Formats: sequence, structure tokens, C-alpha cells
Amino acid sequence: MSAPLAIDIDGTMTRPDGGVDPRLFDPLRSWDGPVVVATGKSFPYPVALCAFIGIPERVIAENGGVLLLDDTVSVEGDAEAATAVATQLRADGYPGGWPAPDMHNRWRETELSVTREIPLDYLEGVATAHDQVVVDTGYAYHVKSPTVNKATALERAAELLDVPPGEFVAIGDSANDAEMFDLVERSYAMANAADVAKARATTVTAGAYGDGVLEALEDLG
Repeated sequence: MSAPLAIDIDGTMTRPDGGVDPRLFDPLRSWDGPVVVATGKSFPYPVALCAFIGIPERVIAENGGVLLLDDTVSVEGDAEAATAVATQLRADGYPGGWPAPDMHNRWRETELSVTREIPLDYLEGVATAHDQVVVDTGYAYHVKSPTVNKATALERAAELLDVPPGEFVAIGDSANDAEMFDLVERSYAMANAADVAKARATTVTAGAYGDGVLEALEDLG
């Protein structure tokens, strides 16, 4: 059996101009091992992606705030704190995440996605006041619980799959993937990855975005 995979979406499975690279569908569908889609996106997006690819619904969403492993759903983030941060943003004259209509947060359950147009120092102050942290994925700021991340969710996924966490191969591009890279023995950062992800991955692919994923999958055999 092939190694289990934990794979990010944005900046990893996508094309440079946006959208998921359809070339990845067949290799992932035929992968002879568990595939966990691990993303900062809200819960419905990766679930739908699994359905469209045709792989089991094994999902880490919202930077570890929600885990779906076949029929088991675990919610670990702090929805009340995220709501409180959004309320404070609106009270201070900012969008409560993104300008309306805010599709980034419409189905989000455990954290808050915030446009990078909002000053980071200000946002970090509001997040700290509600015992939250801010993660910059390069696409958005994510206000989330400090005790939850993709790695904590992957540990739980590994437990449910009865697989040692280190046996997973992690594939990603962003700061929120670096914690997964630390957890596993083998990891791939795309050529377009953030410096922190490249520094903590065991391999940096020559290709970017979907090209990098195809390179990693070929390397893994």
C-alpha cells in the first residue's frame, strides 16, 4: 500500500491562475493509501472536493478546527471566540472577516477568515483579547484557537485510521502546513511555497502548484 497522504488545497492542488488542477484527480483517486485533504478552507469545500475527485471524505478543514474521517466528525475550534472577533471588527468599522457577501465565512464553523486588507497588528490585538491567534496563509488571515492546527487534526486522523502519524506524507505550500511537516517523516513543499514551509519540508519540488504535486506523487511511486 502507498503511504498515506495529507494534502493542502490552495497553492498546492491549485493552478497559478486559480482553481483546482484537474490533472490531480486521477492520481489521487487511484492512490493506494488513505488521502486526507487538509486545508484552511471552511468545512464544505474540501468535503465537496473529495466527492468530485471520487475519494473517501477524509478532511481536515479550518486549519484543524474540523476533522471528518469517513463517518466521524470532530469539532475542535472555538466558534464563540471567532464570532466575538468578527463582532469587534464590525464595531471598529471593518468587515467582520471579508466584505459582503462574505462567502469565506458563510459556512465556517470554528475560526474566522479575514481579508489581508485589515491591519495585521490591529487584528492580532483583537485576536489576543479573545485568546486566539492569527495565521497568515498568504491568501488570508485566519483567527483560530492556539491549540488547534493541521498537525493536531492529522494526529487524530492517524489515530482513527490506525496509522502512525509519522507515516503520513504531507504536501503543502503555506505556513499552516509547516506544522504538518514537523509531524511527519516525509514532506513536500511546492516551489511556490512560503519560506517557512520550504525550510521545514524534507523536499522542495522543482514544480509549482499542481506540477509540484504531480512531481511529489511520482517521486513517492
